Amino acid sequence: MTRLSFEQYLGHLETESRRFRDVLAGCDPAARVPTCPDWNAADLLWHLGAEVHDFWAWVVANRPKHPREGHQEPTRPTAYDDLLALFDARSAALVEALRGADPADEAWSWGAEHTVGFTYRRQAHEALVHRVDAELAAGLTPSPIDPALATDGVDEVLAVMYGGAPVWGTFNGLPHYVRVDVTDTDESVWVQLGHFSGTDPDDGTVYDEEDIAVVDDPGVEPDAVISGPSDVLMLRFWRRGDGAETHLAGNLEIVDRFRRVIHQPIT
Repeated sequence: MTRLSFEQYLGHLETESRRFRDVLAGCDPAARVPTCPDWNAADLLWHLGAEVHDFWAWVVANRPKHPREGHQEPTRPTAYDDLLALFDARSAALVEALRGADPADEAWSWGAEHTVGFTYRRQAHEALVHRVDAELAAGLTPSPIDPALATDGVDEVLAVMYGGAPVWGTFNGLPHYVRVDVTDTDESVWVQLGHFSGTDPDDGTVYDEEDIAVVDDPGVEPDAVISGPSDVLMLRFWRRGDGAETHLAGNLEIVDRFRRVIHQPIT
């Protein structure tokens, strides 16, 4: 699958962040976020502004070897207007940091890819998903998603958020494949089922679990096919939609195993 250009990712980051902010500016701060039930609108605003945009702006600007090397999270304001102002400042700082960096440059990330480009792509999708959260918190029907961004988001959520084994772990693939067909853009993502094991060196957590990996077309028939429009698939994989317009075909036991991996909550 062809990725978007870095300028396109940056443009989407700005557009989705602006929509997120505009929606929450008119939302009750105490409104619950149905897709993140532990949060209200103020929590969502703090999350994207401080826990996400502030942090990644700092990573891109400072290039730490590890995120514990010096980052200090801002103090959370109590007034909602101050939360909005903090979001404005930190969102602008992230865009400025990315604009001033070469996407090919090395930079820390929690994923398998350690480049500034990882942050370009990841933050475009992070802003998109939380824009949807904001609209739902405000009682709005989510506004349309650019099909190219949503298609890229199908690949990104499967390859990065659910797949993408870190260097300290091992993915052992099985001869079982799910093909995800994006019907409105005529793209496909191949997913191999397997098993992940390893010990996180930061906190000592031992992992021994089912996993997936996005792979190139393996040249075999898929065990199962999941198909649907780009926005429906992306939101379903992010657990922000019911996937009612998706279609399943093939070995449903393989689909169930795939579902077990992607039913882990992500924010």
